[in-house]
Amino acid sequence: MLRSMYSGVSGMRAFQTKLDVIGNNIANVNTVGFKASRVMFKDILSQTVSGVTAPEEGASGGVNAKQVGLGVTLSAIDTIHTPGSAMTTNIATDVRIDGDGFFAVKSTPDQEVPYLTRAGNFTLDANRQLVNADGQFVLSADGEPIVLEEDVTAFSIAQDGRIISVSADGTSEPTDFQLAVVKVANPSGLDKIGGNLYRMTPNAHPDGEVVLSTAGDIEVGTGAIISGQLEMSNVDLTNEFTEMITAQRGFQANSRIITTSDEVLQEVVNLKR
Repeated sequence: MLRSMYSGVSGMRAFQTKLDVIGNNIANVNTVGFKASRVMFKDILSQTVSGVTAPEEGASGGVNAKQVGLGVTLSAIDTIHTPGSAMTTNIATDVRIDGDGFFAVKSTPDQEVPYLTRAGNFTLDANRQLVNADGQFVLSADGEPIVLEEDVTAFSIAQDGRIISVSADGTSEPTDFQLAVVKVANPSGLDKIGGNLYRMTPNAHPDGEVVLSTAGDIEVGTGAIISGQLEMSNVDLTNEFTEMITAQRGFQANSRIITTSDEVLQEVVNLKR
């Protein structure tokens, strides 16, 4: 069989995956805290027809290797952790991180390693616990769920993540709760698990450890917390549609390679006539 046919098949598979990623990006264009992904390609090991010949001074020149490529494969599917646009909601429990870092949440208080998220659409449940949209507990800097007292009638969240309470008599004072912010060395190494959540991995942070910090920590490098705003998706529709056209034309070109290879094989079969 012709090598070009298998190269075309590999190209179609690669561009199909690229279209899958683009489709997911566009589907999440309005998802809070979503980070877009991109697909990178690399060539497959080439078949060497003839090797390299070293030159001999005054006798002969060198000859380059003759190699035929065997197609393309995926190199990486990267998550782009650039900031998304800010949407103002004026809701106290809606928060975003202006800079680096992630919020930490747990499904149960006994969960050892918390999940990470950039989606700050939090709410207070009936037990006055601060939770995300799926009912998972938002953690404070000491690793505990945030539970407000009954006498707290209103509250605000400062840029350092400290919750400022307002009592029934109108007095304001800082509470013991401060939102935890986690700085990750390699955010692209986090594992997406759905629900706007990430799981820590050994390639994201040394030893795969989740270290709870606070907002605006200069030594750690965490960003400030802005209350009343949400970080929206960082998907750029202009770029996504451009990449979609490129992937579509690439898919068509590779399919044409297979068609042409099939016509060549048909001519070879017709030699018998």
